[in-house]
Amino acid sequence: MDDRDDVEHMRRAMAQAATVRSTTAPNPWVGCVIVPPDSSADGGAMFAGATAPPGGPHAEVAALGQAGEAARGATLYVTLEPCAHHGRTPPCTEAIIAAGVARVVVGIEDPDEQVAGRGLAALRAAGLEVTAGVAADEVAEQLAPYRKHRTTGQPWVVLKMAASLDGRTAAPDGTSRFITGEAARRDVHRLRARSDAVLVGAGTVRADDPELTVRLDDGVEHEQPLRVVLGKAPADAKVHPALELSGDLGEVLAELGRRGVLQLLVEGGATVAHEFHAAGLVDRYVLYLAPVLFGGDDGRPIFAGPGAGTIGDVWKGRLVSIEQLGEDLRVEVAA
Repeated sequence: MDDRDDVEHMRRAMAQAATVRSTTAPNPWVGCVIVPPDSSADGGAMFAGATAPPGGPHAEVAALGQAGEAARGATLYVTLEPCAHHGRTPPCTEAIIAAGVARVVVGIEDPDEQVAGRGLAALRAAGLEVTAGVAADEVAEQLAPYRKHRTTGQPWVVLKMAASLDGRTAAPDGTSRFITGEAARRDVHRLRARSDAVLVGAGTVRADDPELTVRLDDGVEHEQPLRVVLGKAPADAKVHPALELSGDLGEVLAELGRRGVLQLLVEGGATVAHEFHAAGLVDRYVLYLAPVLFGGDDGRPIFAGPGAGTIGDVWKGRLVSIEQLGEDLRVEVAA
């Protein structure tokens, strides 16, 4: 069982990682906390860092820079195994060893084939005490898009949908603007900010002419996600500049993976949503439910296409969370 102090410090490292969730791709968002030997879980001096944008220092180096000489004899907590190879930056293992850290506690092993246990081995070979697997399930969830990308070459796929309580996304005439309220729409922009690319079908572009940009009034200049259209968008569409792709969805995901997309947000419409769902390509479903009813079967559904033919074939996921946003509900389901 994980030591309680270790778990608490690892969760602090996870909180650091969460602050850089939308700025590190294609590198993972990693957090690090350094606890000198005279500190405790309830207080005392601690030093923290998180991964900088590509080319900048990794979380361990950032935290070591904060700690200085206080790192000597300290315990270093990091959500992901430290790297032991030269990339854009020198190996983090070398910096940890040189700083005189006595113990390293790691959330999960890095699935990247350039690391994959080599960082842990290098630290142990240098005589450091190494503990791995602390709060591993929580860290693995936080880094799920990165882990999938490194193990499959494809991005983590989030399918976002907004609907009425009776499962309709638009009226029969196609009108649907602002089914959900302001709080839910703001959350969609936060979801875009955490995604490296946003995808819609060409039909949605022609019908709604979306911009697919991040627009958050939070005082932060957010990097815009890559905009992807399945098919051909009109030349004057607001979605431009956009990457236009077509063909097998697996190949589309592989191409986005090659471009460094760790998380893909699929925003619709109903035909594209059905294609991704039917192909089993969705990792996480995010559904915003508004307290409205169309009251009939002629409104436009979430999915456009054939569904389960019998109750035994109905898709079943795992409920992750339910959150009220204003008057709407945000329901997240894992595949």
